Amino acid sequence: MKRMIMALAGLALSAGSALAAEGGRELFLRIDTNGDRKLEFSEIQAARAQMFDRMDANRNGLLDADEVRAAVERVKSKRDFQSAQFAGFQAQAGRMDRNGDGRISRDEFAAFIPDRLLRADTNGDGALSISELRALKRP
Repeated sequence: MKRMIMALAGLALSAGSALAAEGGRELFLRIDTNGDRKLEFSEIQAARAQMFDRMDANRNGLLDADEVRAAVERVKSKRDFQSAQFAGFQAQAGRMDRNGDGRISRDEFAAFIPDRLLRADTNGDGALSISELRALKRP
C-alpha cells in the first residue's frame, strides 16, 4: 500500500512536498477523510488545497514560478527516488493556470486532477479504489 500511495503523492503534489514526505498509509488515511477506503477526487482536491497553502511562501494566494521551483526542489531533496515523478510538475503547472496569467491560484491548483488519476478511475465513479491505485504502479 505504501508504494501505491507514494505514486499518488506525486499527484496529490502534483498533492505535495509535505504530503509526499509522509508514509503511504498515513497519506492515504489523511486524504481519505470519509474513511471509505477510496480516494474521491473531492478528497484529493481538498488535500491539494492544503498543499497549496504550504507552497504559497509569500501567502498571496498565488503560486509563481519561483514557488513552484522551490516546491519541486524541496521534494527532490527529501525523496530522490521520487524526483522523476515530480520532474513534470512544472509542465503541469502550465495546465493548472487556466486563466493564463502566469500564476496558479489556490482554486486552480486544488481543482486540477492530473490525467493519470483521471485515467486510473476506470469505473468512472470520481474516486480511486485501492485496486485502481495499485494499477497506477503497474507499467
